Amino acid sequence: MKMITAIVQDKDANRLGMAFIKADVRATRTASSGGFLRSGNTTFTIGIDDERVDEVLDIIKSTSHTRKQFMTPAASLDVSLESTASMPVEVQVGGATVFIQNIEAFHHF
Repeated sequence: MKMITAIVQDKDANRLGMAFIKADVRATRTASSGGFLRSGNTTFTIGIDDERVDEVLDIIKSTSHTRKQFMTPAASLDVSLESTASMPVEVQVGGATVFIQNIEAFHHF
């Protein structure tokens, strides 16, 4: 058995959740936020049999997409920086960060 932890952008969370329901993949959904952009994320925690890990990864990959977004860097107290330091910058966001761990034991009470 494996524990899959998938962190996805909020924009992809509903589509991923519905895909999990359709595939009969049970997941716990938790709201989270990223530190870099301070944007909303959703963390899915899934306990799954080893044989279904590739299926779950395919679902995550097909529903979680990267996209470009403009962000304004945080203002700095260092006055020596040029005034262009606070101009919006285009960054890539989204996609999924996935961790897979071995589960030694599983109990359901």
